Amino acid sequence: MKRIEELIKVIDEYPKTILVVRQQTEQKLAAHKHDKGQLLLVFGGIAYLQTSERDYYIPSNHYVWIPKRYLHNLMFNTQDLFIINIYFPGKIEADSQFYNELGIYPVSRLLSEMLSFTENWQGNFSNGTWEYEYLNTIKHLLPKENLNKFTIQLPTTDDKKLNEITSYLRGNLNEELNMDDTANRFCMSVRSLTRLFQNKIHISFLQYVKMLRIIRAMELLKGTDLSISEIAYEVGYSNISAFSNTFSQMVNMRPSDFRRNS
Repeated sequence: MKRIEELIKVIDEYPKTILVVRQQTEQKLAAHKHDKGQLLLVFGGIAYLQTSERDYYIPSNHYVWIPKRYLHNLMFNTQDLFIINIYFPGKIEADSQFYNELGIYPVSRLLSEMLSFTENWQGNFSNGTWEYEYLNTIKHLLPKENLNKFTIQLPTTDDKKLNEITSYLRGNLNEELNMDDTANRFCMSVRSLTRLFQNKIHISFLQYVKMLRIIRAMELLKGTDLSISEIAYEVGYSNISAFSNTFSQMVNMRPSDFRRNS
């Protein structure tokens, strides 16, 4: 709790400044919120943003916009993750829908080039300075790019039975996972299993498994030298074409492009 209080104090100490932090400040902290909107950019790995309703996955070369006073906490499982945090004063914007919604987007070439110009910037920047105006321009650029949101997100639940099932699924992604076998393993009917997923996390069993497989594939593409066909097999696909097509549909790029961009 003390670490969270110290973090919030640093972020909100000067309400009218833009704060730039180039380190993994918020990782592994309990859920927290602050009065400034947050642009969190991820490079070199995959970060996990947890909220009360969902777990969001932020791949390398993506950013997440976190609205002001939005309860969240950040997790990651790699040592080479590089994060840039930029905290903006929470005033009303013309594009309020963008700034009031949590969203994950790819880092465009333009945004990347603008960020590279700020590579040595750190700390608070006050209104009236050219650095403040430059950073504010970056903020105003975000909704103008009209990029598609990255949509891989897993709903969470406090249901003990469902958490046992999802833990089993996570640990057996290289096997054929179907509803009949899973229902039998947990002494349920297929109908009850279907209802459990729909009622508790509002997603189907098959869609949940599909997202688990793709999330694991992203981790393997980034963190190992396994070939794409080996990764497809590791996450439960016997057909590399089916794996590649599913990955492309969910991540908006092919596995080879994802590995290259990471």
